[in-house]
Amino acid sequence: MFRPRTPRVVVTVAMGAALLAGCSEGKTSAAPELPASTCFGAFTPTELAPFMGTGEKVQVDGPADVRLSAGRKSAICNIYVDGKTRFFASAERLPHGQHFFWAPAVDEQKPEPLAFAENSKLWDSGAAIFLSCNGPADAFELKLWLDGSTEQIKQEERRPLFAGLMKKYLDFAREQTGCGA
Repeated sequence: MFRPRTPRVVVTVAMGAALLAGCSEGKTSAAPELPASTCFGAFTPTELAPFMGTGEKVQVDGPADVRLSAGRKSAICNIYVDGKTRFFASAERLPHGQHFFWAPAVDEQKPEPLAFAENSKLWDSGAAIFLSCNGPADAFELKLWLDGSTEQIKQEERRPLFAGLMKKYLDFAREQTGCGA
């Protein structure tokens, strides 16, 4: 006589889920701890904590500084939590006079200009600036970009958070790249 196995499977799955829930009871996944210096040394762990969410393992991938030159044209920093990118910062040095065009994907985010930078965009998940620099040896263009995971950040806090970080990053990058020196 044929008897369906569905009830036995359902009971087994339900018991497994209950056991797993019991094992994790009282344990919530906390925000991972960031190193004291992150993304070129430009930001503190407290400043970047809102982007980290929850997870076990944090990995910072990037150089120690953003000292760009004619020989070192870019620097990129990624912060991963459990393998997922949570924060991204980049700086790129371009030849003087090179034109820059905003990607259509940026304009789709309904960006607004940053009050402290002429050629800039601020949107809910990032900010970018393109500026001309007079360095100690030559003139160049500098492109700065910040992007982060914002699903755990309240909507009304996102743009002010990125604006504050970009202001700090702009000042930091100008000093390290010799922009305006």
